Amino acid sequence: MTAFEIDSRPEPDTVPAMTDLSESSTAPAKWGAVGEKTISWYGIEPTLQALGSLSGLEFIQAMAEGKLPWPPIASHFDMRFLAIREGEIELASIPDESLLNGIGLVHGGVLCTLMDTAMGIAAQTLGAPGVAWASIELKVSFLKPIPYDGRELKVVGRVLKPGRNVSFTEGSAYDADGKLIGHGTSSLAAVGG
Repeated sequence: MTAFEIDSRPEPDTVPAMTDLSESSTAPAKWGAVGEKTISWYGIEPTLQALGSLSGLEFIQAMAEGKLPWPPIASHFDMRFLAIREGEIELASIPDESLLNGIGLVHGGVLCTLMDTAMGIAAQTLGAPGVAWASIELKVSFLKPIPYDGRELKVVGRVLKPGRNVSFTEGSAYDADGKLIGHGTSSLAAVGG
């Protein structure tokens, strides 16, 4: 048996879920208080309605200016725009404690989500009215761990090669000191139009 194997497994109905944080939970006192995070968002319907009448750049600018609601995923990661240009976008996020993995680092999926979002929005800025872009491939390379330090991450997405049906993008992620922490590429398919 390796160090990670468990030699006796309880019946499935007796195993508490990883997210069972109820008062009846049997967590030891040394775990401390249960953390909480409230996530609020507006419905996506006004955004979807505007997609058909605005160019991709106008659509993204309307979200940045508060004329349209951000997509709900942005609330989970506390995203905000830093810059918007045709074919390029800069986003920022400050990961909170709820996004940590089991070894105290910001979970790699957070960086993947931020980069996927930035690269997708970069493609969207070049789109015609009624056309959206959906990821069909995503590759992210982690260049260093993301520490939980309460500081801002910046993600830049840019279009490498726009297309009518498929666009190709790249993204770079930076820590608060401006050091490159991740790089990615994405292929996105046109949806609608």
